Amino acid sequence: MEKTLTPVQGAPALVRAHSRGSVKVEPLTCTIGAELSGVHLGDASRDDDLFAEIKALLLRHKVLFLRDQDITRAEHIAFAERFGPLEDHPVAGSDPEHPGLVRIYKDLDSPAEHYENALHTDGTWREAPAMGAVLRCVESPPVGGDTIWINMAEAYRRLPEHIKAQIQDLRARHSIEASFGAVMPPEKRHELKARFPDAEHPVVRTHPETGERILFVNSFTTHFVNFHTPENVRFGQDYAPGAGLLLNYLLSQAAVPEYQVRWRWQPNSVAIWDNRSTQHYAVQDYWPAVRKMERAGIVGDRPF
Repeated sequence: MEKTLTPVQGAPALVRAHSRGSVKVEPLTCTIGAELSGVHLGDASRDDDLFAEIKALLLRHKVLFLRDQDITRAEHIAFAERFGPLEDHPVAGSDPEHPGLVRIYKDLDSPAEHYENALHTDGTWREAPAMGAVLRCVESPPVGGDTIWINMAEAYRRLPEHIKAQIQDLRARHSIEASFGAVMPPEKRHELKARFPDAEHPVVRTHPETGERILFVNSFTTHFVNFHTPENVRFGQDYAPGAGLLLNYLLSQAAVPEYQVRWRWQPNSVAIWDNRSTQHYAVQDYWPAVRKMERAGIVGDRPF
């Protein structure tokens, strides 16, 4: 049975801070992101009403930010698990005492290949990419190391109509082999792909809770799988480089500043994001300073 969904309306022309229950909400841009105050995530992990309030705000703003969250790892896990089961990561290591809490520690001993400065949506190389994540800063550089999030529902909404028509039925491959696996020896790379075969997703997905249409390609996307049809391809150039040029154009939409919010980290700052409707980019401009983050990723569903 097909779901009946109500699309979320666009951003208001005038954005003001407001209170929602006990939580103060300050939007950070007109399209994405809000900072919450007057709330502790340890309390939210135990309070059904407070969690429901935060979840509703997340669906509206797509990424939420909080300062001064002196929470334990157990509270971090407990809050994230209110959204659903947590997922591990096949490449990044987890805290041994808290499965699902991925440690993203960048210091002078970090492998050079473990970079994050790419526009991406977490885990789209999975058949069911992450629903979202809760990321806490343990140690931050004195300056630099910000993270940028992008509203990909807005990116889709503002595409030219002829592009929307061209991509409405397209599907694309997403690969861990071509990203995390690229620096591995061939046998390790092939083993990784055997565990996580390339996933196929719609280029435009529907948010399962809000009904928004979302442009769903990112740096894990390698190519379209159903572009080479008589409707799209008259001559070879229409497919190569034509399909690649179209994909690159779609990928470039995440770089539009009007769709973005940028967050400066401090110790005990937290970001909560909806991975279904956003991309993000961790700015790596702080070497040789240290940046240590801990992330709880939440299992998602298969995009449709």
